Amino acid sequence: MAVKTLRKIIRIDEEKCDGCGLCIPNCVEGALAIVDGKAKLVSERYCDGLGACLGHCPQGAITIEEREAEEFDEAAVGQRLQEQGISPANHAQSHAANSPVPVAAQAAHSGCPGARMMDFRAPTPRTAQDGRTTSAPSELRQWPVKINLVNPAAPYFQDAHLLIAADCAPFALASFHPDFLRGRAVVIGCPKFDDIGAYLQKLTAIVEMNDIRSITVLHMEVPCCFGLAQAAKQAVLAAGKQVPVDVKMVGIRGEILEPLF
Repeated sequence: MAVKTLRKIIRIDEEKCDGCGLCIPNCVEGALAIVDGKAKLVSERYCDGLGACLGHCPQGAITIEEREAEEFDEAAVGQRLQEQGISPANHAQSHAANSPVPVAAQAAHSGCPGARMMDFRAPTPRTAQDGRTTSAPSELRQWPVKINLVNPAAPYFQDAHLLIAADCAPFALASFHPDFLRGRAVVIGCPKFDDIGAYLQKLTAIVEMNDIRSITVLHMEVPCCFGLAQAAKQAVLAAGKQVPVDVKMVGIRGEILEPLF
């Protein structure tokens, strides 16, 4: 009998799942599969509980819960993928032939370098092609930055000051890097074009799984952007944490305005 322990693991709401398959290529352990038209967890020991698949479900059917489950077994994952003739690095591409997701959609979600986690909190000076150090180095400390792509368990979120920024804010605000991005982990999004419910799930997971020291929300003055601030505050409440949330609003001409709430 398999030994179970209390740990975080994904949960799939079958009533919400429509079997689109977008979650499949984003689980490098191969813990997910489409069975009878629904996403299923193949085995508890294949799921590391880190939530890389969170945010890739357009129906919001995937969440992380804490319950009794088999321990994650990295060796078993490797053996399973090897038996299938799949290397973990190429796992995403292996689903292309049998996935119900259109090829164009797979290209956006399968093996994309922009979704690969990178932590560079100890930056090195950037240099131009002629060898000179650039005068304004980037303050970015991690990759990826899109809310739908970040892993809530990424190390750069632990004990971090978190910046939640609207997609447009860095373009409007000239001082975005030195005044807001410096020293912060960052996630960006656009409530107008994305599912704010998926944002709330991902932000809640980030707050739940890490000791977030503060949250700064930087949104544009357009009404559709206000949802970022609401999602941040609701995520803190849902996570049951005491995290200060500071909201800043950027005008379309690049000035900092007083928040409306």
